[in-house]
Amino acid sequence: MSNGFGNIMKQAQEFQTNLQKIQEQIAATEVTGESGAGMVKVIMNGRHEVNRVDIEAGLFGEDKEMVEDLIAAAVNDACQKVERMTRDMMSDLTAGLGLPPGFKLPF
Repeated sequence: MSNGFGNIMKQAQEFQTNLQKIQEQIAATEVTGESGAGMVKVIMNGRHEVNRVDIEAGLFGEDKEMVEDLIAAAVNDACQKVERMTRDMMSDLTAGLGLPPGFKLPF
């Protein structure tokens, strides 16, 4: 019985180590959200921190509200890409755990 518990503890420690590695990889990864056919680009890291914003010079003469909408759309696109990347990387880690569909660990 104690051998089984020791095995479970070892697996939990391995899982925690792998989880930390993946979280570090996610944080260091950059994604680019775009809108307006690439006229506005937002570069964001895996922690949802915006690192850079690139706005095509021709947009500065446009309607202020339209530019604001394009920036918001690019930020939202980047956020969705970070979420998708995180979900994909975490699914690789949790694949062997036998969790029921839809079960979410506290990430």
